[in-house]
Amino acid sequence: MKKTLLDLRPVSRTRRNHALEHATIHVLSKKFSNVMLAGMSSPSGFTLIGDVSTEDVAEGAIEALRRLREGQSELALHNNCGTNFAITGIAAGMAAWLGTLGSGKEIRRKLERLPLIILLATIAIIATRPLGPLVQKEITTDSDPGGLEIERVETSIRLGMRMHRVITRG
Repeated sequence: MKKTLLDLRPVSRTRRNHALEHATIHVLSKKFSNVMLAGMSSPSGFTLIGDVSTEDVAEGAIEALRRLREGQSELALHNNCGTNFAITGIAAGMAAWLGTLGSGKEIRRKLERLPLIILLATIAIIATRPLGPLVQKEITTDSDPGGLEIERVETSIRLGMRMHRVITRG
């Protein structure tokens, strides 16, 4: 079996933690529908930002891991994932840049192209809508947790925000 960049240990761990992060957010969002949650993953686990208790995060992560193991792979994807925003932003930025090519250095000429730039960026946003979730599914998450285990949850408050660090191994 040929190994790829996605199979490298830090990348693989981050992808599985990213999936567990999303699944945990799904579980917690069902229980706390009025709480805003955000997350960020790494090879050693993930951080959730949101006003929920440490116990709720631990229970949510345990349930999320169980459900991923049961094959509920849809939990690994999230509509508000940064991957979706990044793909859209990159495409819109590139389209806007393309719209400025050949306009020279004069600001007036660039402003004359503003309708074209807006049109190109809008087309890019529409065209890449399905791309973000696809990149999320195939590259930035892995819904199969494999031997991933939850080691502990640590909570701190920074800049007035409750941050939960879910540390994993495996």
